[in-house]
Amino acid sequence: MCQSSQKPISVDHTSSFYAIDHYGFPRAGADDPADPEGYYPPYFQSEHFQKYGYHVEELRDGFYWVTSAGYDAAFVVTERGVVAIDAPPTLGENMLAAIEDVTDQPVTHVIYSHWHADHIGAASVFGPDVEIVAHRITKDLLERFPDPKRPLPTTTFEDDLVLEVGGVSLQLSYKGENHCPGNIFIYAPQQKVLTAVDILSPGSVTFMHCDASQNISGWYEAHAQILDYDFDFFVGGHHMHYGTYEQVKLCVEYFADVLEGATAAVERFSRSDALVDIVTSTGWNRMFVGTENWINSMANYTTRHVLEKTTSNGQLWWERLAGATTQTKYHAYTVLESIRLERPRPDYRLRGENPPVFLT
Repeated sequence: MCQSSQKPISVDHTSSFYAIDHYGFPRAGADDPADPEGYYPPYFQSEHFQKYGYHVEELRDGFYWVTSAGYDAAFVVTERGVVAIDAPPTLGENMLAAIEDVTDQPVTHVIYSHWHADHIGAASVFGPDVEIVAHRITKDLLERFPDPKRPLPTTTFEDDLVLEVGGVSLQLSYKGENHCPGNIFIYAPQQKVLTAVDILSPGSVTFMHCDASQNISGWYEAHAQILDYDFDFFVGGHHMHYGTYEQVKLCVEYFADVLEGATAAVERFSRSDALVDIVTSTGWNRMFVGTENWINSMANYTTRHVLEKTTSNGQLWWERLAGATTQTKYHAYTVLESIRLERPRPDYRLRGENPPVFLT
C-alpha cells in the first residue's frame, strides 16, 4: 500500500503510451515542431525500405553504409573479401542481405566499434570463421560479460592498428574513453570515410543523455578529434544519415551551446547559497524533492539557453537538427552533471563560521 502522504497514481494505458500521474514522464505531444525539412531522406519512404527495413548505399570506392533508419553500420568490399563494421541487431541478417546486394565476396573480417550489444549484438550472423578486430578493452568486457551473439575478438590492439585487406587500408585508433571504454575510430583514408560510433549523429542532436555516454569530458574531447580527420563521409552509428564534414561541425556547434548553457547554469544554481535556498524551499523533510528542483532548475536553464539561442546561420536549433526540442533537456542534465563531477572545481568550502560562497 502507498503511504497516506503519497499521491495516488492513476494510469492511462493505451497501445501507444503508458502514462502515470505525478511521478512519471509526460507524453510528448503534437505541439512540438516537426523535424527539419529534409531530415527524412527519400529511401525512408521507398518500397524496398518499407518492405525489408534496410537501405545500403555506396559512399566511395567500395565503402558502403547500411542503415535501419535508427542504427547504422558499414562494410568495405575488397579484392579478398568483405570487412564489416559492426552488426546492430536492428539490422541483423539485413547486414548479410545488404552485402549480398552488392558483392559475392564472403565476409572475412568484422570490426567492433565498441562492446555494446545495440551495435554488435548480431555479430554471430557472420559465422565462426571471420577474423574479429577490436580494442583490447572491448575483448576484456566481452570476456567479463559473455554473449554468444557477440563472439570474442580474435585480434586486438592498444593504441593504433592498420588493417590491410585486399588492397584496402583501414586505420583503427583508440584515443581514450569517450562514449565507453574501448570505443574506437575507424578511418578509411582512400575513401575518406570516418566511422566513430555514438559520438555525433548527423542531422540530429543524438539520442538522450549524449547517446548514453559514460565519460562526457572524453566524449566532448572526441568532437575535436573527429574534426581533426580529413573525411568526406562520416558514419556515426545512428539515425537517418551518414554525414559530411560540415554536418558534423553543426553537431559540434550544438553541443558547444549545451556546454555553454550548462556552465552558466552550474555557476548560477550550484552556488552553495543558491543550493540551500532551492533544496530547503520544499522543507527539511523533503530533501530529495528539493534536490530534484535544484537539478531541474539547472537543466531547464540550460535547455532554454540552447533552444532560444540564435545559431550561426540565424536559425534556432530545432530548425537545423532533428530532436532538439525533445532531447536537449536530457543532454542538459548529462552535461551539467559532467561539469559538476568531471571538471575542475574553482573552489571548495572553507572552514569557519559563515564561509564564503563556493560551487557545490
